[in-house]
Amino acid sequence: MQNKLNEGPLLDANGNLSECGYSTEAVKTYDRKAIKAGALRIKEWDYYLVSNGKFAVCLTIDDNSYMSLASVSFLDFEKRSYVTKSRMHAFSCGKVGLPPDYRSGRVSYSDKIIDGSFSADSGKRNLRFSYKKFDGKDDFECEFELFDEPRDKIAIATPFDKRRRFYYNLKMNCMTARGYCKIGDRKIVFSEESSLATLDWGRGVWTYSNEWYWSSLQCLIDGVKFGFNLGYGFGDTSAATENVLFYDGVAHKLNNVVFNIPSNENGRGFDYLAPWTIADDEGRLTMSFKPLIDRYDNANALVISSNQHQVFGVFSGEVKLDDGTALKISDKIGFAEHVRNRW
Repeated sequence: MQNKLNEGPLLDANGNLSECGYSTEAVKTYDRKAIKAGALRIKEWDYYLVSNGKFAVCLTIDDNSYMSLASVSFLDFEKRSYVTKSRMHAFSCGKVGLPPDYRSGRVSYSDKIIDGSFSADSGKRNLRFSYKKFDGKDDFECEFELFDEPRDKIAIATPFDKRRRFYYNLKMNCMTARGYCKIGDRKIVFSEESSLATLDWGRGVWTYSNEWYWSSLQCLIDGVKFGFNLGYGFGDTSAATENVLFYDGVAHKLNNVVFNIPSNENGRGFDYLAPWTIADDEGRLTMSFKPLIDRYDNANALVISSNQHQVFGVFSGEVKLDDGTALKISDKIGFAEHVRNRW
């Protein structure tokens, strides 16, 4: 049995998690002032993905205490191409001001190159970003409105194997999106009939070295919103996993999953662009994944490094809801990633 979280403060008086587990809403209250670990270990971020099945935009604002970051990615699935650009500044230490609750608030990030903001209020969200000479020549801009939020999300409170280290995370799939992005004179419209959005909201105190696997899908099946959130690898998830199916706004909880990524020819790493499989341990999710784009980033600055493979591709397979209803997934675009950090 996985532990379902109760309402209350996220941390106890010693700065440890008051309770470990999951919920389908953010029932725990996050308070940065309640953290007892070193200030440079606190990590907070908001990440959004907006996709219409042909194109996608990823937007991030984060504050890792020793540095802040804002990032924009544009993906073209037909051309199998992408552009990612980021801006970083040292020793932000909470000055970015990411909200303590995903449901409301505003955060912005601006310098001479990038200007971006996220705002949330009353179940609606507005995302606005611009980036000068995004592809080396043309400027980028986007504006999205997200609405029709689902009833259920997945929140997880996960401890690490060190005192006062934790991760509190909420993922919300399948918001309806509308808006546009523009690169130079090229404008791409995201209509609400075909566009969906996901939020990854993270707050915590992480250990120095860690690794994770994460996959997310959002799509329409016969006009009904369907998605999943799958992940593992970081912290102690014995109390609960973040693995869940979403169908018509309702969560259907899964247990453990495994990502089967093919090895490369020398057997010393992964061939991320070869076909994967993903399955759970109870026979409720069996998925094939055919990669299209490996959004790869490998940053290494002495004692700090981040090796990220966020692979976008096509999912096909079958899932079973809590009542045993089987759903067929056929050629739906999502992503699966593998990340190693020393941060």
